[in-house]
Order: sequence, then structure tokens, then C-alpha cells
Amino acid sequence: MRPVLNPLVLSLKESATLAINLKALELRRQGENIVHFGFGQSPFPVPEIIQQALADNADKKDYLPTQGLPELCEAVSLFYKNEFGYDFKSSDVCVGPGSKELIFQIIYLMEGPLLVPVPSWVSYGPQAALRGKEIIPIPTSRENNYRVTPELLDRACYSAGQSQKLLIFNNPNNPTGALYHETEIKEIAEICRAYQVIVISDEIYAMIDFDQWPMSSLATYYPEGTIVSGGLSKSFAAGGYRLGVVLVPDSLELMMSALKSVVSETFSAVSAPIQYAALKAYRDFEEVRPFVEKTCDIYKYVMNYLHTRFIDMGLNCPKPAGSFYLFPDFDNFRKPLHERGIITSSALVNALLAESGIAVLPGSDFYMPATNLGVRVAGVDFDGARAVETWPGSDHVTKDYFHAFFPKIEQGCELIQSFLNRLNG
Repeated sequence: MRPVLNPLVLSLKESATLAINLKALELRRQGENIVHFGFGQSPFPVPEIIQQALADNADKKDYLPTQGLPELCEAVSLFYKNEFGYDFKSSDVCVGPGSKELIFQIIYLMEGPLLVPVPSWVSYGPQAALRGKEIIPIPTSRENNYRVTPELLDRACYSAGQSQKLLIFNNPNNPTGALYHETEIKEIAEICRAYQVIVISDEIYAMIDFDQWPMSSLATYYPEGTIVSGGLSKSFAAGGYRLGVVLVPDSLELMMSALKSVVSETFSAVSAPIQYAALKAYRDFEEVRPFVEKTCDIYKYVMNYLHTRFIDMGLNCPKPAGSFYLFPDFDNFRKPLHERGIITSSALVNALLAESGIAVLPGSDFYMPATNLGVRVAGVDFDGARAVETWPGSDHVTKDYFHAFFPKIEQGCELIQSFLNRLNG
């Protein structure tokens, strides 16, 4: 039997991040020595107090309210107020099975085109395509660390016409590690207000901020039009728990009402034990803070190490300011790559995997042009449990320590260097 499918689904492929993870793990299972720079999952163990809260609430079996456990919604609103100064009430919070699902639900509910800064996370575009929504890419430049400028946003909003517009704004950014200055946020907020743009501020990496300026958000400077999303997957190292949150301002109450209706007709509610575990994470964040700060320090050191190595190799790579990604490009090696028939980022990553055992993702999966030679590197291929247990602090890391506890990070750099050496003959 050949079923007839929704035509919007036919062009959809498996998520690039999930696909590269399965491929790399399968190659390792087969005995291949693979450096896995392809999948952005926290390598650290879930904090013990969150694990214990999950175990203590394993008996919770009843359906919870569609919007989420009331105590959890209250804890989430207070967490974002205390940590970021946002003014959301518990009634503004909705809990879902990962921020990815909640972002999809919002994109599905809202009319109008989706504005997507390029490069951006792989799933925004496919989610919009499932809705049949127009996608308007906003190109950025390496010279500006791939941050969208107010001028570029203004141009994109104007070109989109008079219809309602939705902007997806990921800060800190996946795949580049870029973090926006407060002055940039203020100017972008004014553009959004002028065009009445509705913003989904994807802040899943908000606590992984290791630059000299603090995380700043459109929710502060454009609160009436900004929906914030977050969850347990990154800072709390609990991606597999699949719990995300969105915070919706009162001015968009109609959207929240529609979201609750859709949730009630789809996944109904997030697993009760998981919500109680999340309650511990958000309500008692001071108990989790030392873990978050230590792991952030580890990310900072590893990202700085990778950035330094990439620059020394001759790759172009903006220095990441948050998250755990880098976006180096091989443009300086375009000629020898072209001589080998490698003219796209997709061909480049295939060569890196086949010849050097390095799994990365092509820039084209993040909406860059096919011939852009950028790749996304997720610097998380290390034993997080050992690292967090022994970490001496970024100011006290020795070469011997790093070699012992981060061997795949070192090996990945050596393999890329060898690949480039072979290119140059």
C-alpha cells in the first residue's frame, strides 16, 4: 500500500542534528574512532538533586493541567524574574515536551512569514515549512560575528509587506556562539516595535554565557511582543527529560489561549514526574547554581581552546560568546578544496567524516548558501561526569590535565589540522 501524505511533509528530512548523532554513534559502534563534533547535547550528568526529585516523584501518575504544574509555572516565572529581570506571571508560563515542540506550536498558530537570521538552528525552517509558512532569511556576516543588525532586520521587515511578521531570535546563538550586546538588543527592539513584529526569543542557552557582557534579551526592551522559550536541556543537562517552557506576555494572551487549546488536543500534558523534577530545578535554583556555573566555566575553556586552534590552522572563526558551538569556515582553503571537487559545505563534511573521522554539520543545514564552506562544531565530545568532578577552574587547567580529560577535543583539532595539511600537499 502506498499512502498519500500531506504534501508539506514530503520534502521534509530527518533533523540534521539527530541524523548526524545516529550516524556518528553507529560508526563508533562499528569500531570506528570518531570525533563527534556534530550533536549539541550537554555531556554533563543531570544534577543529583534533579535526579532525586525525579525518583521521589515516580509515583505521580495523574494528568497535570494542560498549561503545566501550577507550582512549576510559578517557579519558572520567578526564576526568569530573579535571573533576568523579566516580568512574567505564572499564568504566562506554558510547559511542553521540550522547547522545540513549543516553538513549533507557536509557529503553527501564528499567521504571517517567519523571519530567520542566517545562520540559525536547523529546525526553525522545517517547522515553518510544515505550516506552509513563508520563510524570509536575513543574511548576516562573519565580520559581525553572524549577528543580525538593525539595518538588516529593518530591510527584511519592510520587504515582508504589511502582514503580521514573526521573528525567531536565538541568543546565545546556535550554530555560531554569538551573543548580542545590550545596545544591539535595544536597537533591534525598536525595529520590532516599529513593525509590530512578534518575536520568539529562543533562550535555551541563556545560562551558558561566558563573555565580558551579560546576556540581554528582547523581553526586556520589547516585552509586549516577545515570547521567551527555554527548558532543561542545556544548562540543566537534561535534554532527554524533554521539558521546555515558554513565557507569553499578557499582550499576546490570545496566542496563549490558542496554545493551551492546541496542547489539550495534542500531547495533553508533560509527564508528571518530569514536571516535578523540573520544579526542583527552577524553584531551588540556588542548589543547582554551582553546577551551572562550573559547567559554564568548562564550556568557556573548551570553546576558547577550539577557537584558538581553529585560528592557528588558518580557519575563519568568530570567537563564541555563549552556548557550546563554533562556526568555522574553510574559505581560506577554497582553492585546494575545489581542486579535489569539494565546493559545498555538504561535500566538505562528508570528506571530513570519511577521511578524518570527524563528524560536523554543514553550514547549508543552517540556511547558509550551499557553497559556503562553514561548518558547525559542537565542542561537547568529552566525559562530562569526569570533567565536572575534577575541574580545577579555567585559570588552573594544565596541558596534562586537558590531555587527560578532553582527549577527543584535542584529537579533533589534530585531525582537522592533518586534513588541511594534506590539502596543501
